[in-house]
Formats: sequence, structure tokens, C-alpha cells
Amino acid sequence: MLPALDQIRVVLSHTSHPGNIGAAARAMKTMGLTRLVLVNPKIFPDAQAEAMAAGATDVLAAAQVVTSLSEALAGTILAVAMSARRRELAVPPVWAREAAAELVTAATTGEVALVFGNETAGLSNEELLQCRRWAMIPVNPAFSSLNVAAAVQVMCYELRLAGEVTGLPPEVSGAGLPANHEEVEHLVAHIERAAIASGFLDPATPKRLILRMRRLFSRAVIEKEEVNILRGLLTAFEKKP
Repeated sequence: MLPALDQIRVVLSHTSHPGNIGAAARAMKTMGLTRLVLVNPKIFPDAQAEAMAAGATDVLAAAQVVTSLSEALAGTILAVAMSARRRELAVPPVWAREAAAELVTAATTGEVALVFGNETAGLSNEELLQCRRWAMIPVNPAFSSLNVAAAVQVMCYELRLAGEVTGLPPEVSGAGLPANHEEVEHLVAHIERAAIASGFLDPATPKRLILRMRRLFSRAVIEKEEVNILRGLLTAFEKKP
């Protein structure tokens, strides 16, 4: 058994076809992952999902259904989005194997998530910006179309491989705990409120300030104490007459 895999959520956002949910569950179970989270699936539960699960119906039965990606990522310290399309203001992409290794390492200290989008449209820009990393599978550039369940299988294999070859990271004296998804989201919201209250940001024409703030925190591995410092600083500024 690989304990780190128990800390990894596989998140499918707005899945259209129930068969893909079942096939994803099968792909997960073959590699030792069991935690499936579904964001607004079009059809679920469904007999086709159970048929395609081919014995992984326990993964389907335990699947968590939520209404938003933010809810799916609650409590995580790292989320990796899977996308084949380059997006404006997105963090620089990493390859699948590198992302898997980072997820497994992070999973030794907290819960993490691997996020897949809709079969046709993929992840929205807003969803992508909620994830701290963006990963790509190195496919044939002349034909990059990959079924979502097949992509789940590839990434679950990479996660298992990373778990087999990666030992526990050495302890770092004085290292802080990583901030989770909600803490970073609250910090971004606090920055937005403070920027509007100070007159720095016009809510009628916000441009891309908050998007860039999200991008900044996606690139950084921000810790709980650092979030508290920044929010305390913002609160102090807000109290100034």
C-alpha cells in the first residue's frame, strides 16, 4: 500500500458522459486511488457509469458530488489542473510526471487534488486559476485528443509510479505548514476588498489585478503563517483613517 495515494483526490468537473465517470473510477482503482470527487456531473449516478467501472463500483459509491470546484478543493494544500490548452495568465505548465511527483510529495503532509475538466470544453479559466499547478501529458502534437478517462489512467499510473520510487522528504527544521485552498482564497478575497476600499481598484473596471494575484500565489508555495502575516497587514491598513 502507498499511504500518500489515500491523500489524493481525483476531481472530474462537469463531466457530460456517465461512462467516462465509470471508466475513470476503474482507472483509479487499478492504480490504488479511491477518492473521486465530481463537480456538477450531467448524469450521475447511472447504470452506464457502473458498467464502465467494471468492478470499481465501490469507488463510484464513495464518490463525493459537489457544486463547485472550490468545494471540491476544500482543505487541499495543492491542486494540479490537467489541460492541453495554453491559457492566458495561467502559471507555466509542467509535464505530467513532474506534477505527479510533486503531488505525491505534498500528499505526505496534506490532502491534494488532481483536476480534470469537461470532455469537450475542458476546465474554465476560472477553474484553472484555482489550481496552483497546470500539467500536460506529452502527447502527439499532431493529434493531442485524449479521452478524459484515458487521461485519468495515465495520471494515476504516474502517481503510483511516483509513490513507488519517491521516499518521504527529509524534515526541514522550522518549515511552516502549507496554506490550504480556503486560506489562499480568503487571502485573495481580502486583497480585493482592501484594494477596493482604498481606491486602488475600481470594481467597475477591475482589469486583471485579482487574476494576477491568483497567478502569483499559484507560483508560490505559500504557508499558513505567511497568509496570516499578509492578512494582518491588510487589516492594519484597513484600520488607518
